[in-house]
Amino acid sequence: MLELSEVSKTYKGGVRALERTDLKIEPGQVTVLLGPSGAGKSTLLRCMNMLVTPSTGTVRAEDLPPLESRRALRDHRRRTGMVFQHHQLIPRYTALRNVLLGRVGYQSLWRGLLPSTREDERIALDALDQVGLLDKALERADSLSGGMQQRVGIARALAQRPRLILADEPVASLDPATSQRVMSLLHRVCEHNGITLVASLHQVDLALGHADRIIGLAHGEVVYDGPADNVTDADLQLIYEGVTDNAVEPALTDPTVKQAAVAAAR
Repeated sequence: MLELSEVSKTYKGGVRALERTDLKIEPGQVTVLLGPSGAGKSTLLRCMNMLVTPSTGTVRAEDLPPLESRRALRDHRRRTGMVFQHHQLIPRYTALRNVLLGRVGYQSLWRGLLPSTREDERIALDALDQVGLLDKALERADSLSGGMQQRVGIARALAQRPRLILADEPVASLDPATSQRVMSLLHRVCEHNGITLVASLHQVDLALGHADRIIGLAHGEVVYDGPADNVTDADLQLIYEGVTDNAVEPALTDPTVKQAAVAAAR
């Protein structure tokens, strides 16, 4: 579905955020980019839809030419939904109007100046229904709780009718209970719609509970790539070397964390 070859990123000032990386994202899977803050997760994720332009390497999407061309990049982004950490909603817009922004990629410039079509509204309302917010369709985004706003963000991504959703730390700003509910919802709607999901997370329990595949990053390098069921304490120590974080320590010390995380996800 998506292939990264020799992709790296160096920001201004010589900050090396991502070392040369080769990856293939397989369709139908939930892949979690796992690691502490500054590990390169967001940079890698945003290279997948070129929100961050790689310093080296190429990104190729299934059935499309290299993404260097404007047309190929537009087609790739149209079929790739994005869920952000801080929602990125327009506060004064209603939930429905925010979700309708997910349809913009399917409109010509002149069409975007006109009211939404009934078909687009139907798609947006269906997306809100899938995240349990149909009754909030006409409420302003800034009147909703943080968890609800993130669900609106998920609905906006669904409204694109994407093949792939990229979720950049989608629960980092939420409390633990809401984080679990939002990740469970995101996992469920992607599975229901046949959408491939790639999410960046730093919470080990959420990653183990929802991922088919874990890609562990440390200092801009991939240090683990394999099934979530095969992650060991040694792998987590490698990913989180030198990090002391409450989200990490239980996974390193509790032998039942994987079973508990999977049960919570269900």
